[in-house]
Amino acid sequence: MKPLKRLVMDRFAVIDLGTNTFHLLIADRGADGRFEELFRKRIFVKLAENGIKRIGAAPFKRGYEALSHFKEVMKEFEVSGATAFGTAALRTAENGPDFIEKVSKDLGIKIQLIPGDREAELIYKGVIQAVDIESKTGMIMDIGGGSVEFILYGSDGIYWAQSFPVGVAVLFNQFHKNDPITTQEIANIEQFLEDTLHPLFPQIEQYQPSVLVGASGTFDVLENMLCKEKISNIHGIVEVQDFHPMYKDLLNTNIQERLANPDIPDSRAELITVALILINFVLNRTSIQSISVSAYAMKEGILSELMQA
Repeated sequence: MKPLKRLVMDRFAVIDLGTNTFHLLIADRGADGRFEELFRKRIFVKLAENGIKRIGAAPFKRGYEALSHFKEVMKEFEVSGATAFGTAALRTAENGPDFIEKVSKDLGIKIQLIPGDREAELIYKGVIQAVDIESKTGMIMDIGGGSVEFILYGSDGIYWAQSFPVGVAVLFNQFHKNDPITTQEIANIEQFLEDTLHPLFPQIEQYQPSVLVGASGTFDVLENMLCKEKISNIHGIVEVQDFHPMYKDLLNTNIQERLANPDIPDSRAELITVALILINFVLNRTSIQSISVSAYAMKEGILSELMQA
C-alpha cells in the first residue's frame, strides 16, 4: 500500500532579535502538532557593542543587514511573514524605535518588543520541548547579552520567573577592562550580581532547585567542553564538579588563548569569561550538582505557541 500523501502544512518563521545574536528559525507544523525544523541560522550582530543605552552605527548596520538576509531566506522558503521579537537591547536602547521603524519600512518585518516576564514564559515553553522536567524542581537560566532570565519550575509548571539586566554584554562593557580579567574585576562583577539579583535568592531558598537548565548560548560552550552524557541531540548533561576546574582555568586566559581553544566559538571568546563568572556565582548560591543544556529556548517557545494557535 502506498503511504498517504501528507497534507500541506502551515509554515512559520520566527526571528529572535537578541542583544548579541539574531536568530531565524523556519519550521512546518508537524502532524503531531509539534514543529518540523526546516532552517536555522544565527548571526552575531552585537547590538550592545557600544553599550546597551544606544545602538552604535556599526551594530545598527549589522543588525539591519542580518534581517535583510533573513528576508531573502524567507522568500526562498516561501514564508509569507515572520513573527519577530525584540528583547533587552531593543527595549533599552534610545534609538531602538528607530531601528524598529527602519526595519518595518524597508523590509516589511514588524518587530514586537516583549517584556522580560513574557520572554521568560517563552523560554520555559521552548525548554520543555527539549528537556524532561516532569520529575524535578529546577531553575532555567537563559543568558543573553542584555538580560538574563531565571525561571524556577516544578512538575506543575512555573513557580517564579524574572528577567534581570545582567547580560554578558552589560557585564563585559561595565567591568571587563583587562585581559585576563583581574581579581578586582571579578569581585566587582560579583558585587554587582549580589546587588542586582537579590530577588532571586529567597526564591532559590524556597524552591531548592535540584538541577540548573541552561538554555543554549553560553551553555552550548559548556556542553562542547564538558558534556559526558548526551540525552538527545537537543539535551546534554554537564556535571558541576567538572565545571569548577574549567572555570578556574579559563579565568586566567586572554582573548588569543580563548580564540585558539577549539571548544570555544570565536563569536563567544570575548564574552565567555563574564558569562562563566555569572554561572559560577549562581551555582554557589545553590546545591545544584548537574546542568542540563537545552538547545531550545525562546524562539522554540514562540513556535510552540504558533503551532497550537
